[in-house]
Amino acid sequence: MSNKDRENESNLILVSGASGFIGSRVVIKLLATRKHKIRCMTRKPDALHNYFGAASSLLDIVHADVQNYSDLLRVMKGVDIAFYLVHSMEGSSKEWKKFAERDRTAAKNFARAATACGVKRIIYLGGLTCAREPDLSEHMRSRAEVGEILKTSTAEVTIFRAAIILGQGGGSFQMLQYLVERLPIMVCPKWVLTKSQPIAVDDVIEYLVRSIYVNETKKKTFDIGGPQVLTYKDMMKLYSSILGKSLRIIIIPFLTPRLSSYWVDLITPVRASLARPLIDSLKHESIATDDSICNIIPLKLKNFDNSIKTALNEQKRKETVKKKEHKSFTLNRQILIISLTVLALIGFSNYLIEQGNKIFEPIWLILIGLWYFGITLSLYFIRNGARLGSMIAGVIGWITLAFWVISNFYTISGNSVITSDPDYPRTIRNLIGAIVSVLVIASAHNVFHKLRILYL
Repeated sequence: MSNKDRENESNLILVSGASGFIGSRVVIKLLATRKHKIRCMTRKPDALHNYFGAASSLLDIVHADVQNYSDLLRVMKGVDIAFYLVHSMEGSSKEWKKFAERDRTAAKNFARAATACGVKRIIYLGGLTCAREPDLSEHMRSRAEVGEILKTSTAEVTIFRAAIILGQGGGSFQMLQYLVERLPIMVCPKWVLTKSQPIAVDDVIEYLVRSIYVNETKKKTFDIGGPQVLTYKDMMKLYSSILGKSLRIIIIPFLTPRLSSYWVDLITPVRASLARPLIDSLKHESIATDDSICNIIPLKLKNFDNSIKTALNEQKRKETVKKKEHKSFTLNRQILIISLTVLALIGFSNYLIEQGNKIFEPIWLILIGLWYFGITLSLYFIRNGARLGSMIAGVIGWITLAFWVISNFYTISGNSVITSDPDYPRTIRNLIGAIVSVLVIASAHNVFHKLRILYL
Protein backbone atom coordinates (compact mmCIF):
# COMPACT_ATOMS: atom_id res chain seq x y z
CA MET A 1 0.00 0.00 0.00
CA SER A 2 1.44 3.42 -0.97
CA ASN A 3 1.74 6.40 1.38
CA LYS A 4 -1.04 8.14 -0.49
CA ASP A 5 -3.31 5.17 0.04
CA ARG A 6 -2.49 5.10 3.77
CA GLU A 7 -3.80 8.64 4.10
CA ASN A 8 -7.31 7.21 3.83
CA GLU A 9 -6.95 5.02 6.93
CA SER A 10 -7.91 7.57 9.62
CA ASN A 11 -10.79 9.18 7.76
CA LEU A 12 -14.29 9.66 9.11
CA ILE A 13 -16.49 7.53 6.88
CA LEU A 14 -20.22 8.00 6.42
CA VAL A 15 -22.31 5.01 5.41
CA SER A 16 -25.72 6.12 4.19
CA GLY A 17 -28.35 3.39 4.18
CA ALA A 18 -26.42 1.67 6.96
CA SER A 19 -29.35 -0.59 7.87
CA GLY A 20 -29.78 -1.86 4.31
CA PHE A 21 -28.71 -4.99 2.45
CA ILE A 22 -25.37 -3.53 1.32
CA GLY A 23 -24.92 -0.77 3.89
CA SER A 24 -24.99 -3.05 6.94
CA ARG A 25 -22.35 -5.29 5.39
CA VAL A 26 -20.12 -2.33 4.53
CA VAL A 27 -20.29 -1.22 8.18
CA ILE A 28 -19.30 -4.71 9.38
CA LYS A 29 -16.37 -4.77 6.96
CA LEU A 30 -15.19 -1.32 8.01
CA LEU A 31 -15.43 -2.30 11.68
CA ALA A 32 -13.22 -5.31 10.97
CA THR A 33 -10.46 -3.06 9.59
CA ARG A 34 -10.29 -1.06 12.85
CA LYS A 35 -8.89 1.85 10.85
CA HIS A 36 -11.76 4.33 10.66
CA LYS A 37 -14.31 6.33 12.54
CA ILE A 38 -17.67 5.21 11.17
CA ARG A 39 -20.84 7.25 11.05
CA CYS A 40 -23.99 5.32 10.19
CA MET A 41 -26.90 7.20 8.68
CA THR A 42 -30.34 5.61 8.99
CA ARG A 43 -34.00 6.43 9.48
CA LYS A 44 -34.21 3.62 12.09
CA PRO A 45 -31.40 4.18 14.63
CA ASP A 46 -32.98 1.92 17.26
CA ALA A 47 -33.11 -0.99 14.82
CA LEU A 48 -29.47 -0.40 13.90
CA HIS A 49 -28.42 -0.37 17.57
CA ASN A 50 -30.20 -3.71 18.03
CA TYR A 51 -28.65 -5.15 14.87
CA PHE A 52 -25.04 -4.36 15.81
CA GLY A 53 -25.50 -4.97 19.54
CA ALA A 54 -22.37 -4.27 21.58
CA ALA A 55 -20.50 -3.19 18.42
CA SER A 56 -22.84 -0.19 18.10
CA SER A 57 -20.75 1.54 20.80
CA LEU A 58 -17.98 1.75 18.19
CA LEU A 59 -20.28 3.52 15.74
CA ASP A 60 -21.72 7.00 15.49
CA ILE A 61 -25.33 6.14 14.63
CA VAL A 62 -27.36 9.15 13.51
CA HIS A 63 -30.92 9.63 12.37
CA ALA A 64 -31.26 11.30 8.97
CA ASP A 65 -33.28 11.15 5.78
CA VAL A 66 -31.70 11.73 2.35
CA GLN A 67 -34.89 13.49 1.31
CA ASN A 68 -34.08 16.21 3.88
CA TYR A 69 -31.17 18.47 2.89
CA SER A 70 -30.72 19.95 6.38
CA ASP A 71 -30.37 16.41 7.80
CA LEU A 72 -27.54 15.72 5.36
CA LEU A 73 -25.72 18.96 6.22
CA ARG A 74 -25.76 17.94 9.88
CA VAL A 75 -24.64 14.36 9.21
CA MET A 76 -21.87 15.18 6.71
CA LYS A 77 -19.93 17.59 8.91
CA GLY A 78 -16.36 16.34 9.22
CA VAL A 79 -16.92 13.43 6.81
CA ASP A 80 -14.05 12.57 4.45
CA ILE A 81 -15.53 9.57 2.58
CA ALA A 82 -19.22 8.88 2.05
CA PHE A 83 -20.79 5.66 0.83
CA TYR A 84 -24.02 6.32 -1.05
CA LEU A 85 -26.00 3.10 -0.59
CA VAL A 86 -29.53 4.45 -0.53
CA HIS A 87 -32.32 3.24 -2.78
CA SER A 88 -35.94 4.42 -2.82
CA MET A 89 -37.76 1.44 -4.34
CA GLU A 90 -40.52 1.34 -1.78
CA GLY A 91 -44.15 2.29 -1.28
CA SER A 92 -47.34 0.84 -2.72
CA SER A 93 -47.46 -1.12 -5.95
CA LYS A 94 -49.67 1.59 -7.45
CA GLU A 95 -46.97 4.22 -6.92
CA TRP A 96 -43.91 2.14 -7.78
CA LYS A 97 -42.70 4.56 -10.47
CA LYS A 98 -42.29 7.37 -7.94
CA PHE A 99 -39.06 5.78 -6.69
CA ALA A 100 -37.15 7.46 -9.55
CA GLU A 101 -38.31 10.89 -8.42
CA ARG A 102 -37.34 10.13 -4.82
CA ASP A 103 -33.93 8.84 -5.94
CA ARG A 104 -33.35 12.01 -7.96
CA THR A 105 -34.17 14.28 -5.03
CA ALA A 106 -32.03 12.23 -2.64
CA ALA A 107 -29.00 12.26 -4.95
CA LYS A 108 -29.23 16.03 -5.50
CA ASN A 109 -29.44 16.64 -1.76
CA PHE A 110 -26.48 14.33 -1.13
CA ALA A 111 -24.31 15.97 -3.81
CA ARG A 112 -25.08 19.49 -2.57
CA ALA A 113 -24.42 18.55 1.07
CA ALA A 114 -21.17 16.78 0.14
CA THR A 115 -19.96 19.93 -1.60
CA ALA A 116 -21.03 22.20 1.26
CA CYS A 117 -19.30 19.98 3.85
CA GLY A 118 -16.13 19.38 1.84
CA VAL A 119 -16.51 15.61 1.51
CA LYS A 120 -13.47 14.28 -0.37
CA ARG A 121 -14.86 11.06 -1.85
CA ILE A 122 -18.19 9.46 -2.63
CA ILE A 123 -18.45 5.74 -3.36
CA TYR A 124 -21.67 4.64 -5.03
CA LEU A 125 -23.11 1.26 -6.00
CA GLY A 126 -25.32 1.31 -9.09
CA GLY A 127 -26.71 -1.23 -11.53
CA LEU A 128 -25.01 -2.94 -14.47
CA THR A 129 -26.69 -3.10 -17.85
CA CYS A 130 -25.59 -3.33 -21.47
CA ALA A 131 -28.68 -1.56 -22.82
CA ARG A 132 -28.47 1.88 -24.35
CA GLU A 133 -30.06 4.83 -22.55
CA PRO A 134 -33.37 4.96 -24.51
CA ASP A 135 -33.92 1.22 -23.91
CA LEU A 136 -33.23 1.25 -20.19
CA SER A 137 -35.92 0.34 -17.68
CA GLU A 138 -37.05 3.04 -15.27
CA HIS A 139 -35.06 1.34 -12.52
CA MET A 140 -31.75 1.17 -14.41
CA ARG A 141 -32.18 4.66 -15.83
CA SER A 142 -32.64 5.93 -12.28
CA ARG A 143 -29.52 4.14 -11.03
CA ALA A 144 -27.45 5.65 -13.85
CA GLU A 145 -28.93 9.11 -13.24
CA VAL A 146 -28.05 8.98 -9.55
CA GLY A 147 -24.40 8.36 -10.43
CA GLU A 148 -24.35 11.36 -12.77
CA ILE A 149 -25.97 13.58 -10.15
CA LEU A 150 -23.40 12.58 -7.53
CA LYS A 151 -20.65 13.57 -9.97
CA THR A 152 -21.89 17.18 -9.82
CA SER A 153 -20.46 17.44 -6.29
CA THR A 154 -16.88 18.55 -5.66
CA ALA A 155 -16.08 15.10 -4.23
CA GLU A 156 -14.17 12.48 -6.21
CA VAL A 157 -16.82 9.92 -7.11
CA THR A 158 -16.24 6.21 -7.60
CA ILE A 159 -19.08 4.25 -9.18
CA PHE A 160 -19.44 0.48 -9.13
CA ARG A 161 -22.05 -1.04 -11.46
CA ALA A 162 -23.13 -4.49 -10.28
CA ALA A 163 -25.26 -7.18 -11.88
CA ILE A 164 -27.55 -9.41 -9.79
CA ILE A 165 -26.16 -9.51 -6.25
CA LEU A 166 -26.37 -12.92 -4.57
CA GLY A 167 -26.93 -12.67 -0.83
CA GLN A 168 -29.59 -12.76 1.87
CA GLY A 169 -31.62 -9.55 1.83
CA GLY A 170 -31.14 -8.73 -1.86
CA GLY A 171 -34.39 -8.37 -3.82
CA SER A 172 -33.24 -10.19 -6.97
CA PHE A 173 -31.78 -13.04 -4.93
CA GLN A 174 -34.91 -13.40 -2.79
CA MET A 175 -37.05 -13.69 -5.90
CA LEU A 176 -34.76 -16.46 -7.15
CA GLN A 177 -34.58 -18.24 -3.81
CA TYR A 178 -38.22 -18.36 -2.85
CA LEU A 179 -39.60 -19.03 -6.31
CA VAL A 180 -37.35 -22.08 -6.62
CA GLU A 181 -37.93 -23.31 -3.07
CA ARG A 182 -41.71 -22.99 -3.17
CA LEU A 183 -42.70 -23.98 -6.70
CA PRO A 184 -42.14 -27.40 -8.37
CA ILE A 185 -43.31 -25.95 -11.71
CA MET A 186 -42.77 -22.37 -12.83
CA VAL A 187 -44.53 -20.49 -15.58
CA CYS A 188 -42.10 -17.69 -16.43
CA PRO A 189 -41.92 -14.72 -18.81
CA LYS A 190 -39.22 -14.59 -21.45
CA TRP A 191 -37.01 -12.29 -19.35
CA VAL A 192 -35.70 -15.40 -17.55
CA LEU A 193 -33.64 -16.03 -20.71
CA THR A 194 -31.74 -12.73 -20.36
CA LYS A 195 -28.03 -13.13 -19.60
CA SER A 196 -26.49 -11.75 -16.45
CA GLN A 197 -23.22 -11.91 -14.53
CA PRO A 198 -24.31 -12.50 -10.91
CA ILE A 199 -21.87 -11.58 -8.17
CA ALA A 200 -21.65 -12.64 -4.51
CA VAL A 201 -22.51 -9.89 -2.04
CA ASP A 202 -19.24 -10.54 -0.17
CA ASP A 203 -17.28 -9.74 -3.34
CA VAL A 204 -19.27 -6.54 -3.84
CA ILE A 205 -18.41 -5.45 -0.29
CA GLU A 206 -14.73 -6.22 -0.90
CA TYR A 207 -14.69 -3.97 -3.96
CA LEU A 208 -16.50 -1.14 -2.18
CA VAL A 209 -14.32 -1.12 0.93
CA ARG A 210 -10.97 -1.80 -0.75
CA SER A 211 -11.55 1.11 -3.13
CA ILE A 212 -10.98 3.43 -0.16
CA TYR A 213 -7.31 2.49 -0.17
CA VAL A 214 -6.72 2.51 -3.94
CA ASN A 215 -6.29 5.94 -5.50
CA GLU A 216 -6.68 4.47 -9.00
CA THR A 217 -10.39 4.04 -8.26
CA LYS A 218 -11.01 7.75 -7.78
CA LYS A 219 -13.23 9.43 -10.39
CA LYS A 220 -13.77 6.09 -12.15
CA THR A 221 -16.71 3.86 -13.04
CA PHE A 222 -16.26 0.09 -12.85
CA ASP A 223 -18.35 -2.88 -13.95
CA ILE A 224 -18.32 -5.71 -11.40
CA GLY A 225 -19.65 -9.21 -11.96
CA GLY A 226 -18.95 -12.78 -10.93
CA PRO A 227 -16.97 -15.40 -12.91
CA GLN A 228 -20.02 -16.85 -14.72
CA VAL A 229 -22.48 -15.53 -17.30
CA LEU A 230 -25.90 -17.08 -16.67
CA THR A 231 -29.54 -16.54 -17.53
CA TYR A 232 -32.09 -16.27 -14.74
CA LYS A 233 -33.36 -19.66 -15.91
CA ASP A 234 -29.83 -21.08 -15.54
CA MET A 235 -29.68 -19.68 -12.01
CA MET A 236 -33.02 -21.21 -11.05
CA LYS A 237 -31.93 -24.59 -12.41
CA LEU A 238 -28.57 -24.44 -10.63
CA TYR A 239 -30.20 -23.38 -7.38
CA SER A 240 -32.73 -26.22 -7.57
CA SER A 241 -29.89 -28.70 -8.15
CA ILE A 242 -28.11 -27.39 -5.03
CA LEU A 243 -31.31 -28.08 -3.09
CA GLY A 244 -31.59 -31.52 -4.70
CA LYS A 245 -34.96 -30.53 -6.11
CA SER A 246 -36.42 -31.07 -9.57
CA LEU A 247 -37.78 -27.97 -11.25
CA ARG A 248 -39.73 -27.58 -14.45
CA ILE A 249 -39.78 -24.17 -16.13
CA ILE A 250 -42.38 -23.24 -18.75
CA ILE A 251 -41.76 -19.98 -20.62
CA ILE A 252 -44.65 -17.96 -22.02
CA PRO A 253 -44.24 -14.67 -23.91
CA PHE A 254 -47.34 -12.81 -22.68
CA LEU A 255 -46.67 -12.70 -18.92
CA THR A 256 -46.21 -8.97 -18.24
CA PRO A 257 -43.90 -7.42 -15.61
CA ARG A 258 -46.99 -6.22 -13.74
CA LEU A 259 -48.52 -9.70 -13.48
CA SER A 260 -45.10 -11.16 -12.68
CA SER A 261 -44.63 -8.67 -9.81
CA TYR A 262 -47.99 -9.59 -8.25
CA TRP A 263 -47.12 -13.29 -8.48
CA VAL A 264 -43.71 -12.65 -6.90
CA ASP A 265 -45.44 -10.68 -4.12
CA LEU A 266 -47.63 -13.69 -3.25
CA ILE A 267 -44.90 -16.34 -3.44
CA THR A 268 -41.86 -14.50 -2.05
CA PRO A 269 -41.18 -11.85 0.65
CA VAL A 270 -40.44 -9.29 -2.11
CA ARG A 271 -43.17 -6.66 -2.38
CA ALA A 272 -44.80 -6.01 -5.75
CA SER A 273 -43.58 -2.39 -5.58
CA LEU A 274 -39.99 -3.67 -5.42
CA ALA A 275 -40.47 -6.66 -7.72
CA ARG A 276 -41.89 -4.55 -10.58
CA PRO A 277 -38.78 -2.38 -11.20
CA LEU A 278 -36.47 -5.35 -10.58
CA ILE A 279 -38.32 -7.46 -13.15
CA ASP A 280 -38.27 -4.56 -15.61
CA SER A 281 -34.49 -4.40 -15.17
CA LEU A 282 -34.04 -8.12 -15.76
CA LYS A 283 -35.12 -7.58 -19.36
CA HIS A 284 -31.66 -6.11 -20.02
CA GLU A 285 -28.42 -8.08 -20.20
CA SER A 286 -26.08 -7.22 -17.33
CA ILE A 287 -22.61 -8.37 -18.34
CA ALA A 288 -19.39 -6.55 -17.45
CA THR A 289 -17.84 -4.98 -20.55
CA ASP A 290 -14.90 -3.47 -18.67
CA ASP A 291 -12.87 -5.74 -16.38
CA SER A 292 -10.23 -3.17 -15.40
CA ILE A 293 -11.25 -3.46 -11.75
CA CYS A 294 -9.90 -7.04 -11.75
CA ASN A 295 -6.38 -5.66 -12.15
CA ILE A 296 -6.78 -2.70 -9.79
CA ILE A 297 -8.43 -4.76 -7.01
CA PRO A 298 -7.68 -8.43 -7.70
CA LEU A 299 -10.13 -10.80 -6.00
CA LYS A 300 -10.83 -14.51 -6.15
CA LEU A 301 -14.50 -14.17 -7.04
CA LYS A 302 -17.04 -16.69 -5.76
CA ASN A 303 -18.85 -18.75 -8.39
CA PHE A 304 -22.63 -19.17 -8.34
CA ASP A 305 -22.65 -22.38 -6.27
CA ASN A 306 -20.41 -20.96 -3.55
CA SER A 307 -22.40 -17.73 -3.45
CA ILE A 308 -25.65 -19.63 -2.95
CA LYS A 309 -24.23 -21.90 -0.25
CA THR A 310 -22.90 -18.87 1.64
CA ALA A 311 -26.33 -17.22 1.41
CA LEU A 312 -28.09 -20.37 2.64
CA ASN A 313 -25.75 -20.62 5.65
CA GLU A 314 -26.52 -17.00 6.50
CA GLN A 315 -30.23 -17.73 6.23
CA LYS A 316 -29.96 -20.61 8.73
CA ARG A 317 -28.33 -18.30 11.29
CA LYS A 318 -31.05 -15.68 10.85
CA GLU A 319 -33.88 -18.19 11.05
CA THR A 320 -32.59 -19.47 14.39
CA VAL A 321 -33.06 -15.98 15.82
CA LYS A 322 -36.37 -15.27 14.06
CA LYS A 323 -38.01 -18.48 15.27
CA LYS A 324 -37.63 -17.21 18.82
CA GLU A 325 -39.13 -13.82 17.93
CA HIS A 326 -42.24 -14.87 15.98
CA LYS A 327 -44.22 -17.18 18.28
CA SER A 328 -47.50 -15.47 17.35
CA PHE A 329 -46.92 -16.23 13.67
CA THR A 330 -46.20 -19.89 14.43
CA LEU A 331 -49.37 -20.13 16.51
CA ASN A 332 -51.54 -18.56 13.79
CA ARG A 333 -49.97 -20.81 11.16
CA GLN A 334 -50.73 -23.91 13.23
CA ILE A 335 -54.32 -22.76 13.82
CA LEU A 336 -54.76 -22.18 10.08
CA ILE A 337 -53.43 -25.63 9.14
CA ILE A 338 -55.59 -27.38 11.77
CA SER A 339 -58.74 -25.42 10.93
CA LEU A 340 -58.32 -26.12 7.20
CA THR A 341 -57.90 -29.83 7.94
CA VAL A 342 -60.99 -29.83 10.19
CA LEU A 343 -62.90 -27.98 7.48
CA ALA A 344 -62.01 -30.69 4.96
CA LEU A 345 -63.13 -33.43 7.39
CA ILE A 346 -66.44 -31.72 8.09
CA GLY A 347 -66.98 -31.33 4.36
CA PHE A 348 -66.22 -35.02 3.81
CA SER A 349 -68.70 -36.10 6.50
CA ASN A 350 -71.26 -33.80 4.92
CA TYR A 351 -70.98 -35.57 1.54
CA LEU A 352 -71.26 -39.04 3.15
CA ILE A 353 -74.42 -38.08 5.01
CA GLU A 354 -75.97 -36.43 1.98
CA GLN A 355 -75.94 -39.60 -0.15
CA GLY A 356 -78.81 -39.78 -2.60
CA ASN A 357 -79.30 -36.01 -2.75
CA LYS A 358 -78.54 -33.60 -5.58
CA ILE A 359 -75.16 -32.79 -4.05
CA PHE A 360 -73.78 -35.82 -5.96
CA GLU A 361 -74.79 -34.51 -9.35
CA PRO A 362 -71.87 -33.75 -11.77
CA ILE A 363 -71.90 -29.98 -11.17
CA TRP A 364 -71.67 -30.50 -7.42
CA LEU A 365 -68.91 -33.07 -7.78
CA ILE A 366 -66.90 -30.58 -9.82
CA LEU A 367 -67.40 -27.87 -7.20
CA ILE A 368 -66.46 -30.29 -4.41
CA GLY A 369 -63.32 -31.32 -6.35
CA LEU A 370 -62.29 -27.68 -6.80
CA TRP A 371 -62.93 -27.01 -3.11
CA TYR A 372 -60.64 -29.86 -2.01
CA PHE A 373 -58.03 -28.88 -4.60
CA GLY A 374 -58.07 -25.35 -3.16
CA ILE A 375 -57.57 -26.65 0.38
CA THR A 376 -54.69 -28.90 -0.75
CA LEU A 377 -53.04 -26.06 -2.67
CA SER A 378 -53.48 -23.73 0.28
CA LEU A 379 -51.88 -26.19 2.71
CA TYR A 380 -48.95 -26.71 0.32
CA PHE A 381 -48.15 -22.99 0.11
CA ILE A 382 -48.77 -22.38 3.82
CA ARG A 383 -46.26 -25.09 4.72
CA ASN A 384 -43.76 -23.54 2.28
CA GLY A 385 -44.18 -20.05 3.71
CA ALA A 386 -45.84 -18.34 0.72
CA ARG A 387 -48.54 -15.73 1.28
CA LEU A 388 -50.50 -17.24 -1.61
CA GLY A 389 -51.44 -20.12 0.72
CA SER A 390 -53.13 -17.91 3.31
CA MET A 391 -54.84 -15.90 0.55
CA ILE A 392 -56.35 -19.07 -0.94
CA ALA A 393 -57.34 -20.20 2.56
CA GLY A 394 -59.13 -16.91 3.16
CA VAL A 395 -61.08 -17.23 -0.10
CA ILE A 396 -62.03 -20.84 0.74
CA GLY A 397 -63.08 -19.75 4.22
CA TRP A 398 -65.43 -17.07 2.91
CA ILE A 399 -66.94 -19.35 0.24
CA THR A 400 -67.48 -22.16 2.76
CA LEU A 401 -68.95 -19.81 5.34
CA ALA A 402 -71.44 -18.54 2.76
CA PHE A 403 -72.32 -22.14 1.80
CA TRP A 404 -73.09 -23.24 5.35
CA VAL A 405 -74.94 -20.04 6.22
CA ILE A 406 -77.15 -20.53 3.15
CA SER A 407 -77.50 -24.22 4.01
CA ASN A 408 -78.87 -23.23 7.43
CA PHE A 409 -81.22 -20.64 5.95
CA TYR A 410 -84.14 -22.99 6.60
CA THR A 411 -83.84 -22.35 10.36
CA ILE A 412 -85.22 -18.88 9.61
CA SER A 413 -87.37 -19.31 6.53
CA GLY A 414 -88.40 -22.94 6.91
CA ASN A 415 -87.27 -23.69 3.35
CA SER A 416 -84.02 -25.52 2.48
CA VAL A 417 -81.95 -23.96 -0.31
CA ILE A 418 -79.33 -26.67 -0.80
CA THR A 419 -80.46 -29.95 0.79
CA SER A 420 -83.80 -31.64 1.31
CA ASP A 421 -85.32 -32.67 4.64
CA PRO A 422 -82.91 -30.74 6.91
CA ASP A 423 -82.67 -32.16 10.42
CA TYR A 424 -81.13 -31.34 13.78
CA PRO A 425 -77.74 -33.14 13.30
CA ARG A 426 -77.30 -31.47 9.91
CA THR A 427 -78.04 -28.08 11.46
CA ILE A 428 -75.43 -28.61 14.19
CA ARG A 429 -72.88 -29.79 11.63
CA ASN A 430 -73.47 -26.71 9.47
CA LEU A 431 -73.09 -24.41 12.48
CA ILE A 432 -69.81 -26.07 13.44
CA GLY A 433 -68.64 -25.77 9.83
CA ALA A 434 -69.50 -22.06 9.84
CA ILE A 435 -67.53 -21.53 13.07
CA VAL A 436 -64.49 -23.36 11.65
CA SER A 437 -64.79 -21.26 8.47
CA VAL A 438 -64.61 -18.08 10.57
CA LEU A 439 -61.50 -19.49 12.29
CA VAL A 440 -59.93 -20.16 8.88
CA ILE A 441 -60.69 -16.60 7.73
CA ALA A 442 -59.25 -15.00 10.89
CA SER A 443 -56.07 -17.08 11.01
CA ALA A 444 -55.53 -16.70 7.23
CA HIS A 445 -55.72 -12.92 7.60
CA ASN A 446 -53.15 -12.96 10.42
CA VAL A 447 -50.74 -15.31 8.62
CA PHE A 448 -50.99 -13.29 5.39
CA HIS A 449 -49.82 -10.11 7.13
CA LYS A 450 -47.42 -11.67 9.64
CA LEU A 451 -45.51 -13.45 6.86
CA ARG A 452 -44.50 -10.03 5.49
CA ILE A 453 -43.11 -9.02 8.89
CA LEU A 454 -41.37 -12.37 9.40
CA TYR A 455 -39.11 -11.93 6.34
CA LEU A 456 -38.25 -8.26 6.86
